[in-house]
Amino acid sequence: MERTEDRPVITVDAHAHAWSPQTARARFRAGLTGPTAGVAAGHTQANLIAVPADWAYDMLLFCQRNPKPCPVLDVTDAGASTTVLAEGADLRTDLPRYRVWQDGELVDEPTDARAYWRDDLVSFLLGCSFTFEWALARAGVPIRHVEQGRNVPMYVTGRECRAAGRLRGPMVVSMRPVPPEHLRAAIRESSLLPAVHGGPVHCGDPAALGIEDLGRPDFGDPVTVADGEIPVFWACGVTPQAAVTASRPPFAITHAPGQMFLTDARDEQYRLVGVD
Repeated sequence: MERTEDRPVITVDAHAHAWSPQTARARFRAGLTGPTAGVAAGHTQANLIAVPADWAYDMLLFCQRNPKPCPVLDVTDAGASTTVLAEGADLRTDLPRYRVWQDGELVDEPTDARAYWRDDLVSFLLGCSFTFEWALARAGVPIRHVEQGRNVPMYVTGRECRAAGRLRGPMVVSMRPVPPEHLRAAIRESSLLPAVHGGPVHCGDPAALGIEDLGRPDFGDPVTVADGEIPVFWACGVTPQAAVTASRPPFAITHAPGQMFLTDARDEQYRLVGVD
């Protein structure tokens, strides 16, 4: 697998945090691309994977059996390009960048997926960890990839997901370095949002997940981990893309890692209440 070079990422716009989700989607529809961390602050972001209808049950079962990396927010009817999560949005055009897969191979990364869309595609929108970053920041937890102007680093782990029908594959995780004094807050705040991956799956030594080098993520970009900071790993919605690679369905469309779908839902809608 080709790994990301150590390079800075240009954020989509210096004022993107203040955009409405409708503005963000319009900008992406017009061709703007880039990581969406911090965009339309306070609104829920989602991963996308669309598969042929005859693979949809396997995908739904895969998500049900692996809820940490694949928390389902919505599933569309076959061929539909709309979602109840965003009025007037078009799943074929309103993400910054897509990935198109054929027989498990990545064949294109367009900014508009209409040329590839099929009438039999069922789309799954899955919770994204960018959603809980507002809660981390509010609790004083630094968000290093945002500070450093980079896409969040993501790694394929040695942990296999529970297989479902024809789908199998390893869990993918995202990583955020956390100072020790903020670790408790990072775990607490993210755990209150289980619909967007919830609490971490691992804190500390990356080798325990089969990750050899934090400086060489499989997706996204490396971030600087300061002395004393703890690498904290959350299950990641890129996991279905790893399953596509491993299981080789005939066709799929996904988001490009880190370039998510902006929904109209507010982050607070997915926060557990009465447990603070």
